[in-house]
Amino acid sequence: MAYDKQKIFEQAKEAITKNNLFFVNDVWAWLPCGRSWFYDAYPDGSDELDSMKEMLEQNKMRTKSAIRAKLFKGEKAAELLSLYRLICTNEERQMLNQQYIDHTTKGNEINNIPVFIFKDLNEAQ
Repeated sequence: MAYDKQKIFEQAKEAITKNNLFFVNDVWAWLPCGRSWFYDAYPDGSDELDSMKEMLEQNKMRTKSAIRAKLFKGEKAAELLSLYRLICTNEERQMLNQQYIDHTTKGNEINNIPVFIFKDLNEAQ
């Protein structure tokens, strides 16, 4: 079946707006075309796909902002802690986690301890 690329593009933009979509996979699921046709018609880097991705990012930003606003108005400790974790510094995050493990060397060299493997215990002497 032949699809009208421009018509599908307009339908995609409408689906993104009306349904507050976040991901490209969500977009083609709302369209009358198949996944392979969608990606053939709008390859990565195309103006149309870039336009859709920008709309999806705007939806994500609006939704995240709305969630943060609701968390800010919340009075439950879990809601407030969730918001704090989103906006805190790395140092504050480490203190909050209480079991934070630093997997870096803080700029120091890693001292490799040599490991000897002996085939026979007599070789070690």
